[in-house]
Amino acid sequence: MILDTLQNAPLYYGLGPAFVRAFEYLTQTDFTTLEKGKYAVAGDDIFAIVNEYDTIATTGEQMESHKKYIDVQYIVKGEELIGHDFKQDKQPSRAYDEADDYMLFAETPAFFSKLQQGMFAVFFPEDLHMPNIKVTDPVAVKKVVMKIRVQ
Repeated sequence: MILDTLQNAPLYYGLGPAFVRAFEYLTQTDFTTLEKGKYAVAGDDIFAIVNEYDTIATTGEQMESHKKYIDVQYIVKGEELIGHDFKQDKQPSRAYDEADDYMLFAETPAFFSKLQQGMFAVFFPEDLHMPNIKVTDPVAVKKVVMKIRVQ
């Protein structure tokens, strides 16, 4: 997993052309005016999901991971905690759903990181993550999740 600010995105261009394209989309798009929804960047290989929500408590939440896509979660507005951990030998509490590309894990995250406006987190298939968590009180967040197909 990677945690950083969007201004440092060029440091990660070595991860491949799909990452370059995803980070360029993040830096060149005005998300303040973009509606919630799914936006194709390179067909099903790279797309953006724009979402707005209020952060929540960890109660009842589980970590997730994906097999087909890498997540680049970028905070446009607000702040949140993201719980994370390594998948290693953990067993899913909900089996992999191929259609929606996710599985759930009931363990408590080993780490929590605070993401604020202008920051992003990259979660690879071996990274468990629990996004949308409130720092102290619920706040409104606008987030873009770039989905990059695993090659």
